[in-house]
Amino acid sequence: MQYRSDKYGNRLSILGYGCMRFTQGVTGIDLKKTEREICTAIEHGVNYFDTAYIYPGSEAALGEILERNNLRDRVYIATKLPHYMIKSADSMEKFFSEELKRLKTDHVDYYLMHMLTDPKTWDRLKAFGIVEWLEEKKKSGAIRQVGFSYHGNSDTFLSLLEVYDWDFCQIQYNYLDEHSQAGVTGLKRAHEKGLPVVIMEPLRGGRLANKLPPKALKEIEKYPVKRSPAEWSFRWLWNQPEVTCVLSGMNSLEMVEENAKTASEATIGAFTKEDFALIERVKAEINANQKIGCTGCRYCMPCPKGVDIPGIFAAYNRRYSDGKLRGLIDYFMCTSVRKEKTCASNCVKCGKCETHCPQGIEIRKELENAKKAFEGPLYHIGKKIVGWFMKY
Repeated sequence: MQYRSDKYGNRLSILGYGCMRFTQGVTGIDLKKTEREICTAIEHGVNYFDTAYIYPGSEAALGEILERNNLRDRVYIATKLPHYMIKSADSMEKFFSEELKRLKTDHVDYYLMHMLTDPKTWDRLKAFGIVEWLEEKKKSGAIRQVGFSYHGNSDTFLSLLEVYDWDFCQIQYNYLDEHSQAGVTGLKRAHEKGLPVVIMEPLRGGRLANKLPPKALKEIEKYPVKRSPAEWSFRWLWNQPEVTCVLSGMNSLEMVEENAKTASEATIGAFTKEDFALIERVKAEINANQKIGCTGCRYCMPCPKGVDIPGIFAAYNRRYSDGKLRGLIDYFMCTSVRKEKTCASNCVKCGKCETHCPQGIEIRKELENAKKAFEGPLYHIGKKIVGWFMKY
């Protein structure tokens, strides 16, 4: 196992254990199976375990396994505050105390604001006294480091980096999301600020491991260097010095052992020109069915009405590459889980964006198509639920 340092010199395994996808049994998480996988991961040097309050049974399972095997002091635990469920200052303490109880520990090493959406959401939390609460927890040692996880565009991510003295952050990033979500722009800016960056969705929910189009698989199979699709994805990430730790939702011993082996070999700067060319060919095959030729360059931004044009187009393309539900989830995350909505229906057809688009995309027309595809009854119900939870 290889390690990279956080802001304070702690050595984090470059492979982290994502605890959202523990195997489910008849009555809940299969503890025996999960225990074998977690213990094997630790034996191979994995020391970063990421869970969250809303992952069903995850915190309790992790806490029980670590306690039963006397492993708490060998790992770092990352979990998350469900800020979208906070209604008062007292609820922060309530959720945190419950998390400590579930995890059977007296402290959390890395504590994240779960899915922080924008600065206005942070302002809402500040009104509840979250800054003072976090500082008190850090002073007492109950929380060692504070960060946030993020789904959204790079512009908002950059603004969130400035609202608090964060210790680390967590973003979705992989070779398909290089120029969407926080993207390489957000990754590099966080690194410039001295923040460790933890990566989630390195395989796009398994899409880059076992759901590649046949032609993309053919490109990998005929390449002289023999690696699995998952290994290529991880190595692409670990090639970058800005990447601190990559989470994997491992739920088999085979996954643990394969990923740990890759994490013991992959090094910064090891990718060759030919390796990068292979990834580009694979991406081209994955994107062969995309409907909009958006590269995510963001020359169309900012939109005067706040429309997240690149994010919407990425979700629209994903609708055709990964399915309607996956596209809708992406669209919802990038346009509605925030105070200021950035959806396609905000467009007033001013045309300013089209004058700056290097690809010559008919942006107004495509935004209308995205609106028709995504903004149906299910989308509007989801917006109301999120608004109720977040008091928007």
